[in-house]
Amino acid sequence: MRKIIFIISLGLLLSNCTSDNKNDKEQKVEFNEELANELLELKEIDQLAANTKPKQYGHLNNNEWQSVKDSIFRKNKIRAEEILNQYGYPGYDLVGEKGSFSFWLIVQHCDFDTEFQKKVLIELEKQVQKENANSRNFGLLTDRVKINTGQKQIYGTQVTYISEKCQAIPRPLEDSVNVNKRRAEIGLEPIEEYLNMMSQMHFEMNKENMISRGVKEPYVYETQ
Repeated sequence: MRKIIFIISLGLLLSNCTSDNKNDKEQKVEFNEELANELLELKEIDQLAANTKPKQYGHLNNNEWQSVKDSIFRKNKIRAEEILNQYGYPGYDLVGEKGSFSFWLIVQHCDFDTEFQKKVLIELEKQVQKENANSRNFGLLTDRVKINTGQKQIYGTQVTYISEKCQAIPRPLEDSVNVNKRRAEIGLEPIEEYLNMMSQMHFEMNKENMISRGVKEPYVYETQ
């Protein structure tokens, strides 16, 4: 009987050791400098396409420039999907804060593939729960996926504009009364401050056109 008890105890001890070793292995992630640098480079290319048409592309008409942008976003998406399949969502431990942000930014511009964005969102949430990724970015991608799939957004980060006065307003929003409570839970500023920031950015990006139409400054909400 003692022999049987000893064998069982030894088995449980070995099992626990194996489990602990497995957990240690899962938690230990080695920083990947090469991947981090690659993501920073991809982000620079992404931002080239995401912002106002650069002077070096001034000879292209709007349709030609849109084709260049689409090509950049789609090429980046292919690489981002490879990274996701290999590592899951790249968190701070793997690529640092800048690298993790760069990956998120690339995914934000993959609206042409909402299924991919959904996959990323699932993996991003796992890292946010471990405090290994940015919770604010989780909110922004959540809203983007919601809007892209015909649903109401949760945090009010996706906006459109009233062009007559350069005012940002949220796109369809669920439970608007409690939106600031939800935003605070993931570290976002009050929605009024966010909308004012977006209005100001929109005005600056289109300043010449705005002024020509008589809009001298963006319309902003009162904030506390």
